Amino acid sequence: MFGSRGAGFTPQWQYGYVHESSLTGCGFETDRLRVGEWHSVANQQSLDLVRAVAGILTEESTRALPAQWHGEYSLDRCRAWIDERDGESPTLLVLDSQSSDPLGLVILFETAVSEGSLIDLRIGYLFDEAVWGNGLASEVVGGLVGWARSQPRIQTLTGGVTRSNPASARVLAKNGFELIGGLDDAELIYQLSVSERDTRG
Repeated sequence: MFGSRGAGFTPQWQYGYVHESSLTGCGFETDRLRVGEWHSVANQQSLDLVRAVAGILTEESTRALPAQWHGEYSLDRCRAWIDERDGESPTLLVLDSQSSDPLGLVILFETAVSEGSLIDLRIGYLFDEAVWGNGLASEVVGGLVGWARSQPRIQTLTGGVTRSNPASARVLAKNGFELIGGLDDAELIYQLSVSERDTRG
């Protein structure tokens, strides 16, 4: 899943998509970060979103992402990548709360829980390699958990990390996620319940 101090979902998870999104207006702030829907944030801050994303998607920062996302990113490739994400799932832009510099991305994907109205929110995140090691991944996940607890339709948050990325596993564990298994030998899946609702029927 997402490396570069990140975690996320892989393409084979993409089933049971919830077309009526619960994520409209998703946004939150932490001590050092402001996070919101990337087009809205870019417009509010007069940022060139393509150039902002290009600064985050470096060859190193994409190393542990899905294979089709590896490599160098020209502006044209960034533009196409943004279009692809817009067609699949909501993406959030992470800004430094003081300077408004773009620091990272959070990618979200909803799947229905059984046949009810509740959802599991699959999460992925990555940061500009220049800010690795500063605790920002843990901070953004903690902020996302707090936001999710205020959303009545979200039952669980799920994230995954490669076995070669123990730092991201620690980020999830620090925020209360528990190991629930893996899609294959190379990947570990963590999940956190954010709803007290009993869904056993």
